Amino acid sequence: MNKNNEELNEELSEDNIEETQESAEVEEEETLEDKLKEQTDKYMRLYAEFDNFQKRTQREKDMRYGDAIIDAVAEMLAIGDNLERALKTEVESEDAVKLKEGVEMVLKQFNDSIQKLGVKPIEAEGEQFDPNLHNAVMHIEDETIDDNTVVEELMKGYIYKDNRVVRHSMVKVAN
Repeated sequence: MNKNNEELNEELSEDNIEETQESAEVEEEETLEDKLKEQTDKYMRLYAEFDNFQKRTQREKDMRYGDAIIDAVAEMLAIGDNLERALKTEVESEDAVKLKEGVEMVLKQFNDSIQKLGVKPIEAEGEQFDPNLHNAVMHIEDETIDDNTVVEELMKGYIYKDNRVVRHSMVKVAN
């Protein structure tokens, strides 16, 4: 009977060892799964942070580019204004007419160039006064015109990509 007990004890010991090994393997597997989850979480957070960094950097780059365009075009607008003033002068001689045609071509080229950069004129005359786009420098009383309507554009305004004012339009507004 001792022999059977010994065999039984050996079997139980072997079972305990196997169970202990299985338990250790399960514990190790759970620990590895936890570490994997932790590393996956860290990776996902890092990836999201990097993606946000890339987007923020691109937005900042676009803003700097837009600021540079606005600054450069704002400096050149005086040239366009002077070309427009030159076209308003009355000329009679044939040479002056040819010169005026040349100025028209230069003004067209100027306007085409700033449009390629995303800058376009602000529509003002006949529009409702918008303080975000227009600078009212004169007011007139006229019963035939709706209130806050722009009746005359004194200096053309420009806008960059439909949302950033390069220069406000100087306008005369009806009250």
